[in-house]
Amino acid sequence: MKKVVIVYWSSSGNTETMAKAVAKGVTEGGGEAILKTPDAASADMVQSADALAFGSPAMGDEVIEEGDMEPFIASLSSDRIKDKPLGLFGSYDWGDGQWMRNWVERMKGLGAKLEGEGIIAHLEPEEAELAKCHELGKRLAG
Repeated sequence: MKKVVIVYWSSSGNTETMAKAVAKGVTEGGGEAILKTPDAASADMVQSADALAFGSPAMGDEVIEEGDMEPFIASLSSDRIKDKPLGLFGSYDWGDGQWMRNWVERMKGLGAKLEGEGIIAHLEPEEAELAKCHELGKRLAG
């Protein structure tokens, strides 16, 4: 059984809803989903995972959440995530998704094996985005 660590930050609940859809996909795909917020996650937990999923809404000038999620991501060195399957997801209210494109490139730069180009939802995720999150979870568990 693959262990998939899902670390997310959510203020409005939109990104949390997406994280729960990823976790449901992991479980239905036969994996163990470990759902954590950045303050409850650790770099060691990430390193011991078979696969990862990170979620954050867009904040400020199209960046990931800066108070909790950014410091958590910044704490991850290449040796912790290199060659690990990784999915990214999150919600936004404005802009065109540049924050996700930047995040994808950043994680590729650390050597993660990205599953797609990130899943984004404008405000509250709709069924289509939740289905993509669910499928991401299944792929990560497979």
